[in-house]
Parts: sequence; structure tokens; C-alpha cells
Amino acid sequence: MSGKGADRKIDYIEFNVADLARSKAFYGDAFGWTFTDYGPQYCEFGDGRLTGGFTTTAPVTPGGGPLVILFADDLEDALSRVEAAGGKIVRPVFAFPGGRRFHFADPDGYELAVWSDR
Repeated sequence: MSGKGADRKIDYIEFNVADLARSKAFYGDAFGWTFTDYGPQYCEFGDGRLTGGFTTTAPVTPGGGPLVILFADDLEDALSRVEAAGGKIVRPVFAFPGGRRFHFADPDGYELAVWSDR
């Protein structure tokens, strides 16, 4: 693994979750993420561009931390997938300079957003 070009760039995101299987099912169904298990309390996820982790070793802090924003070519399809996977829409689609986005809460209550330039 090379750190070249990684200075001051997002490298990894970690979520404290209550249930690894539930989080994997949600993000797998909603966004097609893949997972590598590292024991009963940790798994790494990959979205094809960025990696991160889910851990049950610390308490869940819903609503806290930075807002993680995902990109989607088709915003309405992403919204439908989030709802079908069990996510709760907390801010419906709205326009902003450069695109549109919505916010949702995952099964542990973390708020994330999805945006599109279309």
C-alpha cells in the first residue's frame, strides 16, 4: 500500500454499529458495498473507491460526527434503494448549487447524504 498522494485526503471512515450483519445488509443492498470480515467485532467495507470499517467495539453515536456524502448518478434510484434497505429519509431531495441531494439515517441512526449533479 502506498501513501503517495494521500496527504490531506479522506482515507478511511469508521462507523460504530450495533449489529455488523444489519449494517452490511443495509449498505450492501442500498449501495452495493462489499465487505471483508476481521473477526466478530470488525469488518471492512469497500465501495469500489473508498474503504472504511464497521465496529461493535464502541458505543453508537447516532447523528454525531462528520456528514458522509455519497454520490449517485441516479438520485431517485438511490433514494428508493435506501428506503428499500430500511433507511429513513430525514431530509427529502433538495436542490443546491451544483446538484441535488437527500439525507437519510441508517439503521443505527447515522445521518448520511447522497448527491447527484443531475
